Amino acid sequence: MSGAAAALLLCGCSAGATEKAAESGAKASGSPTPSASASGKVSAEGAEPSATPSATPFEADPDRVPRSRKQGATLASAVVMRPQDWGSGFEAQPLARSAENTIAVLDEECRWQRRPLPKDVLASLSLYSELPGTGKRGTVKVTAAVTVHATVLGADDELSGTVEEALRCPEQQVRADERIAELNSMGTPFGLRGNNYADDSVYETGTYLTGGDKAPYRWMVTRLGQVTVAVSLKAADGYTASELEQYVTRGTTTMLDRVRYELGGGEG
Repeated sequence: MSGAAAALLLCGCSAGATEKAAESGAKASGSPTPSASASGKVSAEGAEPSATPSATPFEADPDRVPRSRKQGATLASAVVMRPQDWGSGFEAQPLARSAENTIAVLDEECRWQRRPLPKDVLASLSLYSELPGTGKRGTVKVTAAVTVHATVLGADDELSGTVEEALRCPEQQVRADERIAELNSMGTPFGLRGNNYADDSVYETGTYLTGGDKAPYRWMVTRLGQVTVAVSLKAADGYTASELEQYVTRGTTTMLDRVRYELGGGEG
């Protein structure tokens, strides 16, 4: 991905957004649907709904497209961000990775749960990393998630559902004492607002609540073909907005580049 594309990645998607973060492990989102916010309003900036996914110049090599759960798991493992990929000082969180053969699902009561993989998902993997606090800086926590669908349409459907989830659940339970609230969501299909890096993209902001503490939260999910990659970030005191955006950009662009490499895709 070019440097210009990386810069546009967050500039285009965060327009009008506040801040949000969470452990959105294997969430996926961002199909050709209108943007939406947690207030229940649909943004006029979003694209009109489409029966088929938008297409970037990326084309996967058919011989390298995963077709089994074993192949999907191998791809997810090759793409996902590990602690050392985020930068100096990052390490694995105590809970370092998601349970095997599960995916994150927002249930009817707006609680995030790990559930068995549905038949149309080949693999889903989330790795949890953190940058321990030092001095006046707190601990930044990040999640990298990769979901490999059996089909492109399956990945597109999952992406489109993410914007709807912010409307359905403006406050979401992550763990017993952790919630995300004040959610705002923006979908950006390929070709809009500087998105020249993925078939689809969704950027969310909000507030991460832990007991009585509040922290900015950001989450971005993007799709290339049948693969979605997601980065979520729980901010901490002592960091500027631009410093935090660097991590979201780094995680997203690195994983998208790895998808291109692993699937042997070319750009026209």
